[in-house]
Amino acid sequence: MTVELSNISKRFGSIVAVDDVSLTIENGEFLILVGPSGCGKTTTLRMIAGLEKPSSGRIYFDGDDVTQFSPQQRHIAFVFQNYALYPHMTTRKNMSFALEDQDIPSDEVAQRVTSTADKLGITDQLDQRPGELSGGQQQRVALGRSIVRNPSVFLLDEPLSNLDAKLRTNMRAELQELHQDLETTMVYVTHDQEEAMTMGDRIAVMDEGTIQQVAPPNEAYNQPANRFVAGFIGSPSMNFFDASLDDGRVRAGPFTLPTPDRVSGPLSELGIRPEDVSVTPTATGEDVSATVTVFEQVGSSNIIYLEIDGETMIAETDASVQLAPGDDVGVSLDTERVHLFDRGGDAVHSPSLYQRTVEQRA
Repeated sequence: MTVELSNISKRFGSIVAVDDVSLTIENGEFLILVGPSGCGKTTTLRMIAGLEKPSSGRIYFDGDDVTQFSPQQRHIAFVFQNYALYPHMTTRKNMSFALEDQDIPSDEVAQRVTSTADKLGITDQLDQRPGELSGGQQQRVALGRSIVRNPSVFLLDEPLSNLDAKLRTNMRAELQELHQDLETTMVYVTHDQEEAMTMGDRIAVMDEGTIQQVAPPNEAYNQPANRFVAGFIGSPSMNFFDASLDDGRVRAGPFTLPTPDRVSGPLSELGIRPEDVSVTPTATGEDVSATVTVFEQVGSSNIIYLEIDGETMIAETDASVQLAPGDDVGVSLDTERVHLFDRGGDAVHSPSLYQRTVEQRA
């Protein structure tokens, strides 16, 4: 099912939670709404579900106006952050309970529950109650309760936030496999950019009630639409320096770089990803001198915090680079990978897309 939001806004008194949002979610797409707390992503999801009515604007499912429809009329399934399982019911009963108000033969209900439990790997837990299940198993039951209804749209509100890091990683993969199997439209809300980058066909980055960019994860990472997206997406975060054009060169903090093609207007900032910063034991040529303040070894890479003329900068290098706090080093930027932003925060130059996996970009 295709979901279309047309200029929807939501106000709570004087507070504008969602401000004139337009978005089309294609049939079968896995779209992630991502942004910081309070950006309006959950309110947007609740309006899609019919749990909140927009103050203005319209919502369409496959071209039909459903703005005034109740959640029951929309044929959606909503998976909440808290699993909302009935504690006195078994897994089997929790999953079948959602079908009891529908005119479905009991043998079909049983078949749906059994096949869904098998798909989610919880067949052995069908006769257990929520208190006997792990957090991951409870999450699978909550998903199963939605799947048995055969909804046209799945809406998921931070469903993995209560799980530990390892289980979240496993569940992310399972949700992607589930989406590929069901081929059903899914809208997923998270504040966790790693979830957004690794799961979605596209991500919609929100801030202060508005959508800042809608794009595939790789594009949002490499070609952010503005300064907010550039700083929000990516860990470690992008480095920023005040920038200006001077005699055909970009001057940004201690760095002077050639001006990219087709860049002519006033600049405000230059951004560079940590992995696009080179660090050498000794400054040579046009390298800028810096001092290592923190050196973190994180498996296959190093995160290096640097001080340059009183400013902090972060570099990410491969594990072969060995440094220590207090070391003096040389720093240079990959001039093909710089991002430039104007005074309004909009991107005026971004690098071409890297064909790297999103796992490397998260």
